[in-house]
Amino acid sequence: MQQENGHSVSRSAFLLLPVLALAFYIAFIPHQSYAYPLHIDEWLNLARTEGLQNAGTIAYPNVLSGGAPLELSSNMEINFQVFWAVFQRITGLSWLTIFRFFPSVILMFTALAAYVLTRRLGFGLEAAFFTCLIPTTVGILGPAFLLPVSLALPFVLLALFLAFYFQSWWSYLLIFVFTCFLVMLHPPSAVCLLLIVFPYALLNLHKGGYLRCLGIVLAVLVPFLAPFPWIYNTVIDAAKNLFTPQPLPAYVDLPMIIKTYGYIPVTLGLFGTFVLAVRRGKENFGLVLGLLVVSLMLAVFYTYHYGLSILYERGLLFMLLLLGIVAGAGLAWIKDIGYNRWLAARTKNTRPFRYAGWLACLALVGVTLFVSIPDHRQQPYYHMIDDTDYQAFVWIKDNLGPEYRKAAVDPWKATAFIAVTGKLVFSRIHEAATPNDEAVAAFLAGGCVDTKFLIDYKMSFVYTRGPCNNPDLVEVRDYVYVLKN
Repeated sequence: MQQENGHSVSRSAFLLLPVLALAFYIAFIPHQSYAYPLHIDEWLNLARTEGLQNAGTIAYPNVLSGGAPLELSSNMEINFQVFWAVFQRITGLSWLTIFRFFPSVILMFTALAAYVLTRRLGFGLEAAFFTCLIPTTVGILGPAFLLPVSLALPFVLLALFLAFYFQSWWSYLLIFVFTCFLVMLHPPSAVCLLLIVFPYALLNLHKGGYLRCLGIVLAVLVPFLAPFPWIYNTVIDAAKNLFTPQPLPAYVDLPMIIKTYGYIPVTLGLFGTFVLAVRRGKENFGLVLGLLVVSLMLAVFYTYHYGLSILYERGLLFMLLLLGIVAGAGLAWIKDIGYNRWLAARTKNTRPFRYAGWLACLALVGVTLFVSIPDHRQQPYYHMIDDTDYQAFVWIKDNLGPEYRKAAVDPWKATAFIAVTGKLVFSRIHEAATPNDEAVAAFLAGGCVDTKFLIDYKMSFVYTRGPCNNPDLVEVRDYVYVLKN
């Protein structure tokens, strides 16, 4: 496998276009027939981003409770909210457009970043292809959701690109800037960047690359120190948990995720690891060691349950990202065997062998797509609201004034309700039902007859698709009931 010359660079850049189109399509699959955010974390970030926009400051009131501004330790994804708040104001795009289409745009940039990272190593196009196929699940999240971890993926690859190919103060400065952004965008992603790039930095100690090693290490370590005074207690609790066995998340299973990604990409990833190790070179070893370190972290947590659950859940995504990139090296090696001069020189008819590698490559790509696209289409996702809910929420936002501040709503729909209406709710389900969730669910299921329940908890209106048989409630719109004064 040789590095690309000028002609092959032009050809691979041209072939990159359908790969980017594939990336857009893969991330758009769950959005084809559903116009709203898919994951509860998407609704939560939408609510917080709108709260930041309305307040005009990062110290905005807690949109979930209407209370004091969130502390930094409780909102470590503030960069995500700032980024999209500014982007939405500049572009004027609706939030539904952003949450529906921009996961696809981000996956395109992630595939492009994978191409840029590995083009000089001779397998940029192949790495971009497998990057497109990273799965999205409710458990590990992924590129089809507009969430901090999805936005972090291209920045991690770009930071790795700078570390691999540049040795100057400006490259270390850019790595530092990217890491600063990641620390307050999605801390687990910043930790994964540290785990991935650290082995490569150590490789530079060989043959006197001390300054390069120091520059890379400082660029990715120093940003973690900036928020430390505000997150001290969080860091201490996390450190304690490292030495306490943690239960495996019921909704995330490492072998299952490998099956979801596909047996061909995984097999080619293992083969690509061997190919890169044989080829040698710091960049090749850097990719292999980065993959091994992340995989070791996951294996320790899965086998012995030591580590941080959030790093296990989100680290799976970065493991699959690196595995796909390395799988590109394996596929490129198969493609290039058809041009092997040693093989051609020892055969009487060279024409079949000249194209054997390309034919094998195309066959693997075809089978991979044949299996992977239906798997992506069949991946289950939940829908928190439908068109009827959304239209009612918009009506509430536009027609119920500030005197109607808190509502009794189905706890499952409550996060989306907050994001669209800007109103408060009595209770909402995020991970598991609480006694308050059960109380409001019982109130709604019983026909909303308990007026005292509304008054005691300062709720002035109700949204329910079920019956509402309380004479103290007036129906002002389908499914919307306000409490009489």
